[in-house]
Amino acid sequence: MALDRRSFLIGSGAAAVPLLLAGCGFVRSSPSQQTEGTLTFTTWGTDAELAGFRDSISAFEAANPGTTITLNAVPYEQMFTNIDAQLQAGNPPDIFRVPYYTFGAYAGRGQLLDLSPLLASDTRDQFTPTAWAAVQNGGIPYGLPHHTDTSAILVNRNLLSQAGIDSVPTSLDDAWTWDELASIGDRLRSSLPADKYPWAYNWQGNGVTRWLSLLFQAGGSFLAEDQKTPLIDSDEARRAVEFSSSFFSNGYVPANNTIASSSYASEAWFSQSVAMVWSGAFQLPDADATASFDWTATYAPRDRRGGGDFGGNALVATSQTSQPELAASFLEFVTQQEQMRNFCRAASLLPTRTDLLNSDLEFDIRSELAPIFAAQATTVQPQDAAQVASPSMSAIIPVLKEQLDLAFAGSQDAAATVSALQSGIAGVTGA
Repeated sequence: MALDRRSFLIGSGAAAVPLLLAGCGFVRSSPSQQTEGTLTFTTWGTDAELAGFRDSISAFEAANPGTTITLNAVPYEQMFTNIDAQLQAGNPPDIFRVPYYTFGAYAGRGQLLDLSPLLASDTRDQFTPTAWAAVQNGGIPYGLPHHTDTSAILVNRNLLSQAGIDSVPTSLDDAWTWDELASIGDRLRSSLPADKYPWAYNWQGNGVTRWLSLLFQAGGSFLAEDQKTPLIDSDEARRAVEFSSSFFSNGYVPANNTIASSSYASEAWFSQSVAMVWSGAFQLPDADATASFDWTATYAPRDRRGGGDFGGNALVATSQTSQPELAASFLEFVTQQEQMRNFCRAASLLPTRTDLLNSDLEFDIRSELAPIFAAQATTVQPQDAAQVASPSMSAIIPVLKEQLDLAFAGSQDAAATVSALQSGIAGVTGA
């Protein structure tokens, strides 16, 4: 059974449009020219992802004789314990892979290489504004966005048909509204056996950041432009808490579909305990290989606006690298069009380049569903993703976990939850 272990992040709401999108002082007109030396690269990954990295390394080494890239693949559970220990000891890898939500903490502590004097002058233009915003800290790029992912909805057609629901939205403009989704939930709840549920939401563990998609859909924000001042005390946030809490009070989700649950939402969908699940495109290969039922994908719902989570990972160089130019050259190479296309196509991930994230996007598996995830990614606005660069994001996550689970358990209402979120976020950001 596939486990939803990949890290995903999203950011602030519509009020937060930081200066991260401004020019970053690039002085080079072409990438760094250092092409000889040895670099170490630490990452985790699926078999497809690791194969993609190895292919990129081989291509870079072939194009740059005298260069060696040593890949160190580790389990995700050990990845950042190892990285933190190596940074503390002064012997980190030259390059590592990092979820966007963790990026800000490393950049804020001065542990990442400032790439602004090392990148080509047009590097920023190659990426979507949302992706570029996610690798900034204080207006400076400290990494390159390698790929992203965002949650759409995987659908068990058989269970929907039992409720008389024979079609799902086939365009972003027709995505279910919150009210329509609630109506779908009611129909499924009345038609399904008591031990089956309309859906499961993928907010377990650090995936709590995916709850912010609902906040953005309501038109809300959680941080101001300074990436410190909380803005979550709002009618929009109270509406988002009320809506997500209704998943439990109306029986739309299993009782254990909490943030603190040790079971991932995808497990309930694979076992056919739920009819729908919020999921990233990375699970398409597992679904294709193991799902024994007719299934498809559709778009996440919308309220005042569409919205989604900005997931995926960046590639960064450490500030302690002895070969900054070579490290920057490798980062730019891995994020070139051909390299990124091949990596994302094989791993069912979304590219961050503007020339790849479009309706022509293809996956090796269930490629007809790729445009759904590509379109869903367009609902993530730069001001949403920019918050991943906040040095406080890792500390905000436990606040979200605690307060939202209290709301879902019925222990506090939306007003109390939002008030606690406001004060809790202020407490960890120092605002």
